[in-house]
Amino acid sequence: MKTSNNVCEEITFARLYGDLGGAIRNFIYFKCGDSARAEDLTHEAFIKLWQNCAKVPQEKAKSFLYTVSNNMFLNEVAHQKVVLQHAKLQPHKVNVQSPEYLLEEKQYHKRLQKAIGNLTEAQRTAFLLNRIEGKKYVEIAEILSISVKAVEKRMSQALASLRKEIEEL
Repeated sequence: MKTSNNVCEEITFARLYGDLGGAIRNFIYFKCGDSARAEDLTHEAFIKLWQNCAKVPQEKAKSFLYTVSNNMFLNEVAHQKVVLQHAKLQPHKVNVQSPEYLLEEKQYHKRLQKAIGNLTEAQRTAFLLNRIEGKKYVEIAEILSISVKAVEKRMSQALASLRKEIEEL
């Protein structure tokens, strides 16, 4: 019976993709705000799962996918920070019309227009997973590898911040 649940089997892998692909994509989209990038990172996470299918039991596949996709996103953010820092050191070489610059500018303005953009990443992620994805606190805790109490705290802080922003408008 265990062999029928092996992640290395195409049927099982396809079912995992069908069940988790959209949620992983949304998770990354909530973090980066770029649907194409979220789609790419989702595919890359599933490629890593396939490459490591013999090492990842099916019951750990969901956690593996969230962790891998989150780590890939964080690596990209760190790389962009290095690129931007390098550009600041050499401002005469910065191309203000570069796709990277224009994308960051668009994302910056989008964040400014929304009260949710003022939340910390931890608060925003927990809030969007709960309110948009409909995930329960226990599920969010599992996805983010934190305790349920930490999820409750993030949600409480996010809601308090959003209430304050709405009152100021």
